[in-house]
Amino acid sequence: MDQSVYDVVGGLAFFDQLVDRFYDGVADDPVLRPLYPEDLGPSRSRLAGFLAQYWGGPPHYSAERGHPRLRMRHAPFEIGAPERDAWMGHMRAAVGEAEMPDDVRTAMLEYFESAATHLINKQPPAAPPDSRQVPIS
Repeated sequence: MDQSVYDVVGGLAFFDQLVDRFYDGVADDPVLRPLYPEDLGPSRSRLAGFLAQYWGGPPHYSAERGHPRLRMRHAPFEIGAPERDAWMGHMRAAVGEAEMPDDVRTAMLEYFESAATHLINKQPPAAPPDSRQVPIS
């Protein structure tokens, strides 16, 4: 019988610890910290609950908050490549410190990469046209 990732890693305690390590990095990050409220406690709790549910745990997150709608929930925040990269740096570090089977680690990192990229909603400014180019007619 196949086990969920939630069961393989030991349940909610694993996700609480993962998220605590992640937010310990966010707390001092000059790129990410301005995007979060002063009290990181509720953000920690929501992310741990979401991840636990996503990886096969009980649906407490959805019972409390409804469908995750990640893109909609993050729409008010300007998320570009720098924010995505900073977020991923802290999540990679948190995952790197966690005890888990290699296949689970790979799956988590792939999910985080995909989700973080999906949440980008701010594109870099377009480069101005090169004034040295002369149209050929």
